[in-house]
Amino acid sequence: GVGYDKTDVQAAARRGIPVALCPAGTIIGVAEHTFLLILAVYKQLVRADRSVREGEWLQFGLRADSFEIAGKTLGLVGLGRIGQEVAKRARAFEANVVYYDIIRQDEGLEKRLGVRYLALEELLAIADIVTLHLPVTPESQHLINAETLQLMKRGAILINTSRGALVDEKALLEALESGQLGGAGLDVFEKEPPDINNALFKRWNVTVTPHISAGTKDALVDKMDSAFANMVRVTEGKQPLDVVQTE
Repeated sequence: GVGYDKTDVQAAARRGIPVALCPAGTIIGVAEHTFLLILAVYKQLVRADRSVREGEWLQFGLRADSFEIAGKTLGLVGLGRIGQEVAKRARAFEANVVYYDIIRQDEGLEKRLGVRYLALEELLAIADIVTLHLPVTPESQHLINAETLQLMKRGAILINTSRGALVDEKALLEALESGQLGGAGLDVFEKEPPDINNALFKRWNVTVTPHISAGTKDALVDKMDSAFANMVRVTEGKQPLDVVQTE
């Protein structure tokens, strides 16, 4: 995949060993899963499903806390491969898309994707939906914390399909309990697998999945083809593709 936070890239570099990622198969599934979580939180899918199974009929009971994506502002934190695919799909939902990245994309790409660049603080202040699409680095760890959560628009929702360490879960829980956040969709956690007693699991406005956003049969085929092709490159004396750059 694309996560290398558990790989000692510096140690490999000292030995002259390149560490290569495999972006293939990690993009489409994650982009689609992002919207799965947005819709699940916005339409209270888990709560609705459970209520029907338990004999309730909340045809009108969920309306006050259910929303549509159309017309909302979607804030992408990270506009790499996955962020760009999310942006493409957001247009079909008629959302307004803004983004933040440590490296701003060129204006041509911004225009093609229909996105607008903002500083992180500005994005958090106006986005109805904030979705994370960046790796964990010393700078990005706990990027979403008590301070940044307070900067978010009251009632906004947070989606994380990247890495659990990007979010301070204690601060997230407090923001949900206070009503600062309207909900969250999480595919990743600070500790995986998470503790079954994780207080986030008791929140009706939190939808969780077990780190499966890129886990599809379609993606596995793409990953294996791509990884094998990279191995073949090495046997041919070529540099592998998608090598992690070290400082």
